[in-house]
Amino acid sequence: MSYLDNVRTFVRVYELGSMSAAGRDLRVSPAVTSSRISQLEQHLGVRLFQRTTRSLTPTEQGKAFYGGACEILESVDAAEAQVVDITENPRGSLFVAAPLGVGRRLIAPQIAGFLALYPDISLRLRLTDRKVDLTTEGLDLAFFLGQPEDSNLRIRKISDVTRVLCAAPAYLAQRGHPDTAQDLIDGKHECLNLRFPGATEFQWRLMTPDGPRKFPVSGRFESDDGDVLTDWAVAGCGIAMKPLFEVAEHIKAGRLVPVATQNPPEPIQMACLFAHRRRQDPKTRLFMEYVIERIGKAIQNSALPD
Repeated sequence: MSYLDNVRTFVRVYELGSMSAAGRDLRVSPAVTSSRISQLEQHLGVRLFQRTTRSLTPTEQGKAFYGGACEILESVDAAEAQVVDITENPRGSLFVAAPLGVGRRLIAPQIAGFLALYPDISLRLRLTDRKVDLTTEGLDLAFFLGQPEDSNLRIRKISDVTRVLCAAPAYLAQRGHPDTAQDLIDGKHECLNLRFPGATEFQWRLMTPDGPRKFPVSGRFESDDGDVLTDWAVAGCGIAMKPLFEVAEHIKAGRLVPVATQNPPEPIQMACLFAHRRRQDPKTRLFMEYVIERIGKAIQNSALPD
């Protein structure tokens, strides 16, 4: 398997642009990563990367080899997947990403049950509200809310997610209860905003009699963690736009109150994102089906899974 290890290492170095980053992704030392690349270059009789103390760039030979290397790995993965399907004994590692709120409330609670069914599978779960890149980060599967930008990836829709604008009773007692979207943009209210890298302005897409419309909102509170926005809303700091399943318990308990109900947020899609070849992997397919079956109804009912 050493040649395949070398090819797999080359692909990750090429995609990540760094020996050390590829080593971390593959869980091997930088020395092992460098050694594998050197062995591959010696085998091929060419240099695959130009190395300096500050940069690493693929040579023309490296660029030409990358496409074929990906095909080699995809063929091996497909062949192994067929064997696994026959033996009904899926094995290997899964690397899954999800937004913080979705991951904590819906995905993480399902993992123990899934791994109990498939003891030869291990799973890494990354929770982040930032956008992820399946290719460069080596992900098998990513759950997301919204619409992805990369059309080369495959999407499996799970559900449309109801969202709600909400605030604490203490905040509403002090600042007033907004009934419409217009009430939110007159400068009288603090809107709690999810800040992504590169965001220059905040707009909430709300429903109107003429259809969905973007409304510019402002506020002094920003975070890249959706649960922080929930905590701020419960503490009376302002108004948050949240998926209903994330704040349903707070609303039932009276800690949060829906506002601007005449112009509710447009529902948002929840789905799985995966590369085409990942879908051929039985463990990826099994995990996706296992999770979707258990969380789809929970999302529709704005309740957490048992």
